[in-house]
Amino acid sequence: MKIEEYLKSLPESIVSGEEVQLPEKSFRDIFNFLKLEKNDIFYHLGCGDGTGISIALKEYQVKKAVGVDNNPEKIKLAKNILDKNKIQGKLICDDIQNVDISDATAILFWFTNEDIINNMMNKFKDLKAGTRIITIWGPLSDCLPEKVKFPYIINLVPFKKANSLQEQVLAVFGVKCVDFVTAWEFAERYTKAISTPEVENDRFLTIIQTLVIWINAKNLGVSCGEKIPESIKTYIDIMKTHFNIDFEHLLK
Repeated sequence: MKIEEYLKSLPESIVSGEEVQLPEKSFRDIFNFLKLEKNDIFYHLGCGDGTGISIALKEYQVKKAVGVDNNPEKIKLAKNILDKNKIQGKLICDDIQNVDISDATAILFWFTNEDIINNMMNKFKDLKAGTRIITIWGPLSDCLPEKVKFPYIINLVPFKKANSLQEQVLAVFGVKCVDFVTAWEFAERYTKAISTPEVENDRFLTIIQTLVIWINAKNLGVSCGEKIPESIKTYIDIMKTHFNIDFEHLLK
């Protein structure tokens, strides 16, 4: 099957990241990169079980932390975590597009739905200058990142506009062109960031992400050289032979 068909066979909540709960270490890495501090008003859009809100309040002592999620069960879990730790945080059960975030100074935003991203961009652009928005894997639409510690990307209000997708991609990876080593390194960083230590399919996920990164770079004209690296050919063959997942049609 084609890689797109494989992804469609997975639950939508997994593909979108809705059911991906970041480990505590990842939240600490994110908050350290954001330089989250006592004067910050932090919003976690899509807060899941509230672990990020709890850590932001308890360990980083932010002035205010707000968790937003449209899943009542997750909000209930988040409330239990905050109550258990005797922490006063604000939890909102609603679509993030309906929530007032105008007082935010730092936001964690990890969504793949283009409609949600486009709608939220209108809100983000109106935030006060200096507000940091951290995303995972990719920067905000048409924006150049302020700082990158892949897979974490900080976008700063007012946003810097990218002249092209190619410029944006190279800014994220911090290279002049993307080769196999770069693709593998960044794919591995992403996999480690979203996975817990007990996850056993890290290598499988890393191979898929590596192929996606390199093939996208090639199709954008920002890969290193015209030839397909032998390592990429090998992994394309492995995915097709052993997992019946085809990537070849993506090579333009």
